[in-house]
Amino acid sequence: MRTDHPIYLASRSPRRRELLAQIGVRFQLLLLRASPHADPEVDEAVVGAETPGEYVARISRAKAETGWRRVLQRGLPHAPVLAADTTVSLDGRILGKPADRSDAAVMLGALSGRCHEVLTAVALKHDERLELAVSASEVEFRPLSAADIGDYLASGEADDKAGAYAIQGLAARFVREMRGSYSGVMGLPLFETAQLLEKLGTGHERRNPH
Repeated sequence: MRTDHPIYLASRSPRRRELLAQIGVRFQLLLLRASPHADPEVDEAVVGAETPGEYVARISRAKAETGWRRVLQRGLPHAPVLAADTTVSLDGRILGKPADRSDAAVMLGALSGRCHEVLTAVALKHDERLELAVSASEVEFRPLSAADIGDYLASGEADDKAGAYAIQGLAARFVREMRGSYSGVMGLPLFETAQLLEKLGTGHERRNPH
């Protein structure tokens, strides 16, 4: 495997781009959809009675495999494809991206004053190999008033976010305590990502961004 070519990032998330850059990983975007509003190529519906961990692992794996097929179909230089998926779990119930702001308000109300789990799975696909890791973190919210929730929804930050919030943004003021991976709650656990890159032998783990 060549180590001088960037990996592909199969994600539109600016947070994941920032996090990869933070640890000095060179990458190229590999968009699976023509536009953010196009139908997703990976069905993110929950299947049967799968657990939150099983769910994020399956979706992350599917995104990486779809990305690898795009590399082959487009005749792109071969390099590992990195994909990730994040979900919020409350009492074992999966809280994905809200359908609308009313749905987001319900999610935030459910998280108010409670401890929940944030799971992010990372998958790295190259040729026949696929490496996968799942990061699990606990986040506790302080009690949220109707005004807290209304102001947050008005900011637009809850839109298209798992669990209807982004810990790196305005919602940081809701977080009473966090145990686990801050970058994992953001959407890409850097420790696990670096371990996968090393395991696949990309050479990125030895790069110095400075």
